[in-house]
Amino acid sequence: MTSLAARRMAGWHRPLVVFTALMGVAAVVALIGIVTDPRVLTGVPIWLKPFKFAVSFGVYAGTLAWMLSLLPRRSRVAEWAATTIVATAVIEMAVIIGQVVRGQSSHYNQTTPFDAALWQAMGTAIMVLFAAQLVITVILVRQRQADRAAGYGIRLGLGLSLLGMAAAIPMVLPTAAPGTPGISGAHSVGVPDGGPGLPLVGWSTVGGDLRIGHFVGLHALQVMPLLALLLGRFAGRLDGAVQARLMLTAGAAYGGLTVLLTWQALRGQSLVHPDGLTLAAFGALAAVTVAATVAVLHRTAPAAPSFGDTVGAARLEGVAHEAPS
Repeated sequence: MTSLAARRMAGWHRPLVVFTALMGVAAVVALIGIVTDPRVLTGVPIWLKPFKFAVSFGVYAGTLAWMLSLLPRRSRVAEWAATTIVATAVIEMAVIIGQVVRGQSSHYNQTTPFDAALWQAMGTAIMVLFAAQLVITVILVRQRQADRAAGYGIRLGLGLSLLGMAAAIPMVLPTAAPGTPGISGAHSVGVPDGGPGLPLVGWSTVGGDLRIGHFVGLHALQVMPLLALLLGRFAGRLDGAVQARLMLTAGAAYGGLTVLLTWQALRGQSLVHPDGLTLAAFGALAAVTVAATVAVLHRTAPAAPSFGDTVGAARLEGVAHEAPS
């Protein structure tokens, strides 16, 4: 790491940086628990949830710290919002890890008054986190970036990650996991939580799973800025306005993908077993995205000179040569 990069990182939001490091430690501890603790909860190793949340929160906090470092001037409101995010994330992780130690589920669990209080605390914390990120989003959206594509990457990443958070709302509606004693929500639709799922992520392979759209939307926070970086690196010949329009196209497609994945899950359909309607919807999204991308690139392509233009240019060149000096 260069001294310049080190100086820049020294100015990053300290609570977010410290929390990112703590989540790295938590991920290692949870990974050890996965290997050494034989307990299973909802069909998966009991320490898998803390591991996934530690990794996700760590990446999330690190990304926010980087984004705040791009502000031309310090914003106390944004810094307070970021500190609030850290506080709410600490509550989330404390409940998740504490419930694992107790051998209980952290999410949707209202089997006892104590478990219900923990779940309500988590629900309140995530709503506060959403509001705090919304504040940061508004502040960063209002800031002008020298690189238009990069600016769109940051704005789209923040906005789409809020969409990803909203995609989790159906998990806690009264219709989720109906008739299950002590359980007030579910991430699976049409099947009980804890059934057959994809490796590591655990997304259901036999029914709908709301975590998919939630995951995809949340990680727009990293995907959109990374896409802007790749555009600048490999499509540098395109001017800034073109790159910005391509970013808008990508953002619209990414948002559409998040909505379609959530819609598929709400219909009780597994990601790996789409029906004809789902395939048609994804095909339409892909076709519109390709068409929009081609249109953006076509607008920027220089028009080929016509025969008349070529002849006219030759005549002008001849006149220029014949003109007296």
